[in-house]
Amino acid sequence: MAENQNIYTAKDFKSDQEVRWCPGCGDHAIMTAIQRTLPELGVAKEDFAFISGIGCSSRFPYYMNTYGFHSIHGRASAIASGVKVANPKLSVWQITGDGDAMAIGGNHFIHAIRRNIDVNIILFNNEIYGLTKGQYSPTSKFGSVTKTSPYGTVEHPFHPGELVIGAQGKFFARSIDNNLKLCQEIFIEAGNHNGTTVVEVLQNCVIYNDKTHAAISDKEHKEDRTIVLHHGEPMIFGKNKDKGLILDAEHLKLKVVELGDKYSEKDLLVHNAKETNPGMHLMLANMAYPEFPVAFGVIRGVEAETYDNAVCKQVEYVKSKSSFKGVDDLLSSGATWEV
Repeated sequence: MAENQNIYTAKDFKSDQEVRWCPGCGDHAIMTAIQRTLPELGVAKEDFAFISGIGCSSRFPYYMNTYGFHSIHGRASAIASGVKVANPKLSVWQITGDGDAMAIGGNHFIHAIRRNIDVNIILFNNEIYGLTKGQYSPTSKFGSVTKTSPYGTVEHPFHPGELVIGAQGKFFARSIDNNLKLCQEIFIEAGNHNGTTVVEVLQNCVIYNDKTHAAISDKEHKEDRTIVLHHGEPMIFGKNKDKGLILDAEHLKLKVVELGDKYSEKDLLVHNAKETNPGMHLMLANMAYPEFPVAFGVIRGVEAETYDNAVCKQVEYVKSKSSFKGVDDLLSSGATWEV
């Protein structure tokens, strides 16, 4: 058990600021899940830092009783990276939205992932720009009617999981705002992972994009339209646990099957989140309803060297080889003159 585990409660991480998200906004649930997660990580309270960009989700640092920084649009990844490299002992969490991360912040986002900096990125995906009143975002569905696409968007959206894995991401997970238990489970795994983690949380904007995830979130159908993946367990889903995923070897693609006379649980794929080859993870991340269930849980979780650790090791190596042991050594080196 970590040294500081169970010292804190969720209440310890709530600030005294009035939470100013709209009633019914999915952000409330995500924040609750994170506040419940932090006491489980065994990290001292003063060692947490929450960094945000611009957007509704980016108000997050005000509502957390931790260190935090509300930065500018799209720059949260750059600032979070700097915070972690400057003070590697911190547990750094980046709070961002689909527009903040993948539009103006897209370049910083992919390179933070590529570098594998030990930062936990929570991506709130409501498929809309909510703070600026309802413009379409990089994840808005094709044909979405919004303030800036009154006749429907003609753009194909980013798939966050595909983008993360394409940027050589080592950890990608997905949850949904109305499942606090699943969110908390994933956040704990992310917090304990060494390297960049990206958790996409499907979030509902009740004002500008209400029910955008309704097809997979309503109580009646969600178990038949989503699958929760756990490392080492069969890919089984459905209200009656009567469906599963296999690999169609002929077409090299996933296939949904019903369990019964032809297929049993032993025929199903077993999830391996730690597989270094990203091929299966990419297929799982890209599954979409109605052809497939939408994948939740930790889809990819691979250990690898982190950028911040590599920088620390490099600095120590250079120091050990350098003849300069202080500023005086540097200033008195080479040709000098007395004035």
